[in-house]
Amino acid sequence: MIPHCCEPVWAARSASRMCAAIETERPEGCEIAILGLADDTGVRLNGGCVGAARGPAAFREALGRYGTADPAGFAWPRVFDAGDVVAGESLDETHRRVTEAAIALHELGLFPIGIGGGHDLTFPFVRASGERFGAGMSGVYFDAHLDVREKDGSGMPFRRLIETGVARELHVQGLDRFANADEHVRWFREHGGRIERFAPDAQWPAGDLFVSLDLDVIDQAFAPGVSAMHPNGWSPGVAERWVRAAARQPRLRCFDIMELNPDVDESGRTARLAARLFLAFAEEFARARGLKSAGRGDG
Repeated sequence: MIPHCCEPVWAARSASRMCAAIETERPEGCEIAILGLADDTGVRLNGGCVGAARGPAAFREALGRYGTADPAGFAWPRVFDAGDVVAGESLDETHRRVTEAAIALHELGLFPIGIGGGHDLTFPFVRASGERFGAGMSGVYFDAHLDVREKDGSGMPFRRLIETGVARELHVQGLDRFANADEHVRWFREHGGRIERFAPDAQWPAGDLFVSLDLDVIDQAFAPGVSAMHPNGWSPGVAERWVRAAARQPRLRCFDIMELNPDVDESGRTARLAARLFLAFAEEFARARGLKSAGRGDG
């Protein structure tokens, strides 16, 4: 149904688990769509630790362990799992496929959530929202790195979004100043980038918005399963406050959780945290949009 996607793979889905209500065949009646961005070619090109191509699979396995209780007074948004975008023979081809798959989700009236995968895939994922809602979006991303390299790879998505006009302004939260080149900081600021200029509950940028969470913004004690670990990053609580604040934004057009690398994820704890942050986003999404439990059926 969704172009370039293979079917999602779930383990046995018990009725006592939240994932049992996730639709994998028909998107009708759903509000949110999961799109697996199962490629880490960009990570390899960037010299990072490969393995994030298996991030979507690890995310589903972790999400499958969470329970079914509805948020108090609200229902979970109905979720359609579109599966994983099948990588092409080149980075550009993979990017084209991601954009076309995400556009198809928008056309179905679904809110897309990307799960990856190399952070370069945020560029084509957000590009789909730009094509759907118009260029000149504002971007907020939670990341230890600016990811504005000129060279193709996982370190370039936000530079490409500015250069192609999809984004008009960028705001980064959680930046590790010791992990970024001075030339990248200069480029970012010269192109209107802002570093940690507002709090989660403050006024967010105006207009159509995209938000991207790179799991390497979180401290390696909690999130070792990433392409580049952070020795002094956020706590899970800080990450959840930002994710919930993002979900409340009325003109948010897409959201992604990136760089989940199960190959280096001791005890699977990064995958479990990624799934927890997805649930926090979904719960806040429901509250902000008034998705009441009463009268919505069993899903």
